[in-house]
Amino acid sequence: MTRFAERAGRLAGLAGWLLGWRPDEFWRATPAELTSVLTAAKGEAAEDAAGVDGAELARLMGAMPD
Repeated sequence: MTRFAERAGRLAGLAGWLLGWRPDEFWRATPAELTSVLTAAKGEAAEDAAGVDGAELARLMGAMPD
């Protein structure tokens, strides 16, 4: 359990420093979301990123306005 706590603490600090995430934002994020954001922050392209077109982006923005 100590290893998890130490690693989670380091990741939470990293997310706060690099991404400006507050603790609640870090803890609500899934591991996949954190990985995607950190990969993008490093400037690496996601291997399976197909992208979305304008219509899909507008649909997603309407569905999730926050």
